[in-house]
Formats: sequence, structure tokens, C-alpha cells
Amino acid sequence: MHILVISDIHANIDALEAVLTEAGEVDATWCLGDLVGYGPNPNDCVFRVQHLPNLVCLIGNHDAASIDQIGTETFNYEASQAILWTKRTLSQPHKDYLLTLPSIITVGQFTLAHGSPRQPIWEYLLDTYTATQNFACFDTPYCIVGHSHIPLIYQLMDGSTSADLNIPQAQHLMQLEPRAILNPGSVGQPRDRDPRASYAILDTDQLTWEIHRVPYDIQAVQDKMEKENLPERHIHRLSTGW
Repeated sequence: MHILVISDIHANIDALEAVLTEAGEVDATWCLGDLVGYGPNPNDCVFRVQHLPNLVCLIGNHDAASIDQIGTETFNYEASQAILWTKRTLSQPHKDYLLTLPSIITVGQFTLAHGSPRQPIWEYLLDTYTATQNFACFDTPYCIVGHSHIPLIYQLMDGSTSADLNIPQAQHLMQLEPRAILNPGSVGQPRDRDPRASYAILDTDQLTWEIHRVPYDIQAVQDKMEKENLPERHIHRLSTGW
């Protein structure tokens, strides 16, 4: 099966549509959470993802905050302001949909979580020490996470006590080897100094993984964010990818 793997859309419908167009026909889509937060189109993004065929979708920390599962006091000031706007803007049916989403799930050889298998909602896997600790928290050969907005791979080889970090190049087909933690990067707000939307294609038959980057109309999204008086910091970082 060819699986489209996406994460951290963050209410950026322009980036999401660009990804779906470029990815083309796939057998299924796995979405690792944070459909909303930061961006100007939360309802459009929830609706679009909700109706993708053969969908597996998780809840992220911004999704959870937008439906009062976690408090805004756990976020920085700009993020909390964006969450308050999102809570006012999200329709009740879309809030109800977010309420149905799990925080962690296993699909075949893959454990899926938003942040980490140890702390699915909140923990960032940004260093090899934290990643190494998380390998004890899932039993499958592979785990796929989002949350950090950075496409990367942590690999723990047989006999090794510490995971290795690999930053995959875009459009480079990689053969997967157990055990690994994979991150497809962010659709709606990348933070690896590349502002293009990021996603991955997973082939579960051949066990291959390929990161893709796709440009979209960033200025159009920034204009919408400015119109809604969303935080300037979030508007600016779309251009920088940081």
C-alpha cells in the first residue's frame, strides 16, 4: 500500500491542498494530528482531512486545546492566542470530530503518535537521547510521529544502546530498517528552514519512505492570517520555515 503520511497541518488549507494535489492517488492517508492551530482555515482543514478516503487520524496538542482537553496555559502567549481564536472559529461538528480522535494507534508494523509513543500529545523528539528512551515505549518495528515540524528519522540498530539521527533528503527513496522512529515534517508550518510543505509517502509492501516538499502560495495564507489578526510571529515564520 502507498500511504500518504501528513502531520501538523495547522489550519493551512492552501498548503494541505498543494500536498494532496502533488501526492495524487494513494491507498490511504495517515494524519498524525494538529489539524488546527496557528493558521486561518481550521474548519476547511478538518473537513478536508475528515473526508479523505481510508483515513487514520490522530489528535494533536493544538487540536486537544481547541476542544478544551488541555488548557491554553500550557502554551506560549502567541500559541494560546491562536488557540482562543480557533476555539471561537471552529464549528461544533468539527469540534465533535476532533473529540473522536485517538492520541496513539497501531496499524500493522507501525505505531502512530502525534508527539511520541511515551507521551503522545506533548513530548517532542528533538534529540537522540529522548528518542532512544522512547524505543522502549512501542513494540512495533516502526513508529511515526509529528509535532516537531521537522522531517527526520531516528534509527536504533540491533545491539546499539543509542539511536542515530538521520535528516532525509527530499525526493530520496529510503529503504526502512527496524527499528526506526520517522517524522514526515509539517504540512502547514515547517520548522527546518524550508518553508515548503512537507509530507511523506510510505510503501508498506516494499517498506520504503520518501519525503516530499511542495511549494504553495504562502503570501495568500499570510494575508488571511493578517485579516484575522492572528499573531505576527506565526505569520512571519511561514516565510522562513523556522
